[in-house]
Amino acid sequence: MIKSDSSLEALQDAKRLVRDYYAELDRAEADGIGDAMARFCAPDLAWRGFHPFNEQTGPRAVADRFWRPLRRSLRHMQRRLDLFFAGHNEIDGFQSVWVSSMGHLMGLFDRAWLGIAPTRQIAMLRYAAFHKVERNRIAETAMFFDIPHFMVQAGLRPFPPQTATHLVQPGPRTHDGLMFDKQDPDEGERTLAAIDFMVGDVATWKDQRQIPLVDELRRSWNEDMVWWGPEGIGATYTIERYAEQHSGPFRAAFRDRKFNGHLCRMAEGRFGGFFGWPNLTLTPTGGFMGMPGSDRPGDMRVIDMYRREGDKLAENWVFIDLLHFWNQQGLDVLGRMQALSR
Repeated sequence: MIKSDSSLEALQDAKRLVRDYYAELDRAEADGIGDAMARFCAPDLAWRGFHPFNEQTGPRAVADRFWRPLRRSLRHMQRRLDLFFAGHNEIDGFQSVWVSSMGHLMGLFDRAWLGIAPTRQIAMLRYAAFHKVERNRIAETAMFFDIPHFMVQAGLRPFPPQTATHLVQPGPRTHDGLMFDKQDPDEGERTLAAIDFMVGDVATWKDQRQIPLVDELRRSWNEDMVWWGPEGIGATYTIERYAEQHSGPFRAAFRDRKFNGHLCRMAEGRFGGFFGWPNLTLTPTGGFMGMPGSDRPGDMRVIDMYRREGDKLAENWVFIDLLHFWNQQGLDVLGRMQALSR
């Protein structure tokens, strides 16, 4: 990890740029969002979002396709940040600078969005984003958001009962995830090492007879860890319940597992994260999330955000594009919910 004064200043410059971008984007009227984005983003901005938005090119396309419809539906929108940090990307040898944030976009759900009927009540779109900053512009964005979680707030049930718990999820227990100021690079190095160790320590994926799952998890996680999973899976607390309510069922529910790698993995202070496009390609055997098995592999696009405590991980916020995954299996969850909203 790069630790020079100039590299730390580069992180601060990138954070200032993204904070200014958020401020201007959030106060812009719907018709001015494209202009606001164009002032901060490269003309060929590469934007990756969850189904049905997928990949978009250029700030005005993102404004027209994603931001303007959302803002017209979720009126008086507030950005409620829980995490904000920057780092050099381990995947490209720490050459590029990225800024990440996580939280909720909250507003009054007054008009239909994606065919989901409005409630005229508060609604929160849970999101996480990674922004690559080059030459004082945002060159790439991965913005992942939990649409099924939004559906549940509108009274819909996009998936069968989940094994864990549906929650409007809080930020870190320590309430220190907004790292606007400089951080100790040694702390970020420890966080990245903890994430790297966890990613590489997947013995039971290869052969579950090698070591009990809870014993493997204890090598990477604190005993009172919290896994804040997406709608359809839910949140779970402590290593034993995480193994029982998510990790074990997840590992048992797929075959032909392929890890495709990450596009960005970074850390600052005691927080870090990664995303891929896609991270995993998996073939479901049946039963996971109450869904049938198939012979068709599907891609999982994932953002993971972490808090480290000591030398192990303590909290994990997870975003999985489940609409895209199940759509690849022939299950149009969004279309089905749109029909129920009519």
